[in-house]
Amino acid sequence: MASDKRPTISKLKEKAWQRGLALARVSMAAGAQAASHAVGTVFSSDEKKAEGLKKLLTSQMGLLTRELGQLKGSVMKVGQMLSMYGEHFLPPEANALLKSLQNQSPPLAWAEILKVLQRELSPEKLAELEIDPEPAASASLGQVHRAIRKSDGARLALKIQYPGVDRAIEGDLKALRSLLGMAKLIPKGPQFDELFAEVKVMLQQEVDYRQELQLTEDYRAQLETDPEFARSYVIARTYPEYSTSRVIATSWEDGVAVDGPEVQALPLERRNRIALLALDLYFRELFRFRMMQTDPHFGNYKVRLDPQGDFLVLFDFGAVRKFGDEFLEPYSEMIRGAFNRDPLKLWSGARRLGFVQDGDEQSLLDHFADLCFMITSPFHEGAGEYDWAASDLPRRVANQGMQLAMSFKLRPPPREILFLDRKMGGIFIFLAVLKAKIDGRKALAPYL
Repeated sequence: MASDKRPTISKLKEKAWQRGLALARVSMAAGAQAASHAVGTVFSSDEKKAEGLKKLLTSQMGLLTRELGQLKGSVMKVGQMLSMYGEHFLPPEANALLKSLQNQSPPLAWAEILKVLQRELSPEKLAELEIDPEPAASASLGQVHRAIRKSDGARLALKIQYPGVDRAIEGDLKALRSLLGMAKLIPKGPQFDELFAEVKVMLQQEVDYRQELQLTEDYRAQLETDPEFARSYVIARTYPEYSTSRVIATSWEDGVAVDGPEVQALPLERRNRIALLALDLYFRELFRFRMMQTDPHFGNYKVRLDPQGDFLVLFDFGAVRKFGDEFLEPYSEMIRGAFNRDPLKLWSGARRLGFVQDGDEQSLLDHFADLCFMITSPFHEGAGEYDWAASDLPRRVANQGMQLAMSFKLRPPPREILFLDRKMGGIFIFLAVLKAKIDGRKALAPYL
C-alpha cells in the first residue's frame, strides 16, 4: 500500500544515560537562550520585550521539537499535550512546531519495528499476516502498520510499541519537567506538579497494551448499549490473537482527518453534526459511562464521510479513565450549579471536592464562581448557537484563572479534574477547528 516516504529514525535512544544526555543538551541551550533574552531586554520597551519573548518561545519550541521527535516516548507525549494547551497561549509559530510532533514525527525504521514483532509474536502468528513495512502513522509511544490476514483478507492495524519507552517514563518526566521550567514554557507550582504526576500514571497505563485491549472492549460495550451507536460512531474491532503487552491488533478503519481539507469543505450543517457527536460523547462518557478516553488530540479521531450521516471513528483507548461516585456526585453538583448560574450549589459541590473550604473569605468564593460561570458560558441560558471558532473563551479563562491563582492560595484540584480539563480543552479546539455553531445548552441539558 502506498505511503508517504518520510525520514526515519534508525534506532531509538533507549538507555537512561542517552536520553538524559540528549535532554541535558537541550536544557543547556534553552537556558542560554532564556538568559540571553533576559539580558537583551533589560532596557527594551514593553513592545520590544513582548516581541522578544515571542521569538524566544518560538526558538525554544524549535529546540524541543527537534529533540523530542527523535527521543519518542514520554518526552514526546508531553510535547503533544503542550501543543493542545499552547493552541491559545503560545505564539502561533511556536505552537505550529509543537503540533508537528503529532502529525510529522519521524517513524522508527522497519528493521527495529520488526525486531519488536518477532519478540512479541510467534513465527506462526507472524506468518499469518502480510505486514506493510511502511508505517501508516507514527506517534510518541508507538507506530501503526497496516496488515492483511492471508486466510480471509481481513484488514488490520498493528500498533507496535517503541522499544524501551516503558522503562524510560520515570527518568524522562523528571528531566523534561526541569527542562520546561528552565525554558520558561510552564510556570512553577502545584498545578503542574499534579499534572506531571497524572501524566506519569497515564503513560504507565498507555504502555500496557493488554489493558488497552480490554479497555477498548469495555468502551465498546458502553457505546453499544445506545441505539445511536450504529448511526454515529465507529470503534475498531480487536484481535487478541495478535495482541500482547507491546502489540495491539485491531481492524483497519477508514476515515479522514478532522482538521483535513475534506472535512473543512463540508457545509456547516454537516460540520455541526460532527461537532455535536464529539460534544455529546464527552457528556455521555462523563455522566453515563463513568469512563472517559482522556487523550483528545486529533490523531485519535477520524471522520468517515457519508452524505446520509457522517461517522466519528474513535481510536486509542490506552488513556481511558474511570470515575467513581465519590468524585462524580459532587462534580455533577458543581456542573449543575454553573449550568444554572446557582452559586450556592456550585460552592456546595466545590467544597465537597476540596476546591474551597469552610472559612474561605467571600471574595475567593465569588472569584471562583465567576471563573466557573465563565467556563460554562457556552452552555448558559441565552447563549444560543455558540460560535466556537470565533470565541476567545480559553484566553479569558486562562487570564482570570491566573488572576485567581495570584490573589488567593488555591489548593491543587482533584486529579480527575486534570483529565477532564485536558479533554474539555481538546473538545473546545475540536469544535473550533470545525468552525461549529451549535447550542451547547441543548447538548448538555439531557445529562443534568
